[in-house]
Amino acid sequence: MVASRTLGPMPLDLDLTLSSTALVTATLNEPMLPAILHEKIERAAAYAKAARAGATRRAYDSDWAIFTLWCAQHGLASLPATPDVVAVFASDQASTGLNPSTINRRVAAIGHHHRAGGYPAPTAMPAAGRLAEVLAGIRAEHGGAKRQKRPADAAALRNMLAAIEGEGLRALRDRAILAIGMAAALRRSEIVALQVEHIGIVPEGLRLTIAHSKTDQTRQGIVIAIPEGSRIRPKALLLAWMAAAGHAEGPLFRRLSRLDALTPAPMSDRAIARLVQHYAAAAGYDPTQFAGHSLRAGFLTEGASQGATIFKLQEVSRHKSVQVLADYVRNADLFNDHAGQRFL
Repeated sequence: MVASRTLGPMPLDLDLTLSSTALVTATLNEPMLPAILHEKIERAAAYAKAARAGATRRAYDSDWAIFTLWCAQHGLASLPATPDVVAVFASDQASTGLNPSTINRRVAAIGHHHRAGGYPAPTAMPAAGRLAEVLAGIRAEHGGAKRQKRPADAAALRNMLAAIEGEGLRALRDRAILAIGMAAALRRSEIVALQVEHIGIVPEGLRLTIAHSKTDQTRQGIVIAIPEGSRIRPKALLLAWMAAAGHAEGPLFRRLSRLDALTPAPMSDRAIARLVQHYAAAAGYDPTQFAGHSLRAGFLTEGASQGATIFKLQEVSRHKSVQVLADYVRNADLFNDHAGQRFL
């Protein structure tokens, strides 16, 4: 166990050596911030907080709470924490079976809270070499191939849509969610963030405005096209939902009561994941192999298998890097023009 030393409180007699005259002088010479400046500082802090995605902030807050509790249980200082303390914490987390990516995020959360408190991140301290070695060792010993969820490609999605019975509000909404989520390669957070005013109806299909997403933290927004379609028919399914719901503004996909009555509240991103798994099971698939990301992955998988270029896929998916898209294309082409085709 590596302990860290914390500075104790300042001696009381140091304060007592200051005379009342000195205290008055210090108070008079202390520049006072006007109230309006305090407001500006608070606003700046709010902007700084908004710069980080909401899901990331929640994860960082949770990670920081776990770290501070661990430090308290071991009698160690959490702020500031030495690199050795963070190294022991990371090693302890790995011994519980936590995957390396989560451990790396927790170390990043520790660094974030240190910087917010006016301290350097433990990974940036001069003695951070051992911490880096520990993290590398955790990745080497506990790392492995990522467990990807199954993509809801065209065939899977058509089966899932066919498993939705009836023409009630819930059936119409859920068909539209599956179709639009896949057709626009949307993240589940992007699905629930859609507003009615983000939908543009054109003869060719739909013009969908993504006002804010994981890769668009500056909220510049981007418009993507969704063809009318003749198999999945995303435009028709969305218009059917909008006509039945009848709301002209606000969240596009709303929560329904247990009696399937429309509410003004948007759905949660977790509800999207549950919805995908529910209809995957209804279509005869193993629901544990599917998640909310299956819709986005389904578009990329199907697009690559149909010969779409990386750049055309990127127009819809809005990936900043083409590396992920290159993997989709490579997987689709694994058996095409195979080097061993003529002799195996």
